[in-house]
Amino acid sequence: MEFIDAKIEQYAIRHSAAETELLEKINRDTWAEVLMPRMLSGPLQGRILAMFSKMIQPKVILEIGTYTGYSAICLAEGLQPQGKLITIDINDELEKRVRGYFAQCPNPEKFDYRVGDALDIIPQINETIDLVFIDADKVNYYAYYDLVFDKVARGGIIIADNVLWSGKILDPREKMDEDTLALSEFNRMVSKDERVDPLLLPVRDGLMVLRKK
Repeated sequence: MEFIDAKIEQYAIRHSAAETELLEKINRDTWAEVLMPRMLSGPLQGRILAMFSKMIQPKVILEIGTYTGYSAICLAEGLQPQGKLITIDINDELEKRVRGYFAQCPNPEKFDYRVGDALDIIPQINETIDLVFIDADKVNYYAYYDLVFDKVARGGIIIADNVLWSGKILDPREKMDEDTLALSEFNRMVSKDERVDPLLLPVRDGLMVLRKK
């Protein structure tokens, strides 16, 4: 996931808005107590997500893949006063921890945290969505994209994480594992989708940013 020199990344973090105390706590707790802590968005990507949200000022955000709640809290920073963030995760083992973090936020009522399979939950969402963040199992990225697309407002933004997959996306196709193949196909399909304006950012593990026309 380290595409940028560590010193440059730390320089960028120092010259960006700082984490809140709660985000610092989630960061520390995740690295100390939770499996696969590299899944955490972290301070630089978290500020990027917060900046996108503040620019868009969404009324409804959908996040697919909550993990420990760090990215959800960052995304929620730009919500309109009456807005809400729906976040979905299949891992019920983290539910108590995540709900505890959300309860410490200034507006905990903005978080609609749903535990279960996103493929089943997304069709139940009837709101128009302004911002989507996809950061769940890689083999279903395009399925999530397809399910949410008609629910996204015109001019809305879809962001998919990990689309460079530690650089493995450049491997010969015959050497790709299942996740890499799925991400390669996702990148190919969305970049050719004429319904969106695509932008792949080489930030951290790669962010695909898609604006619905």
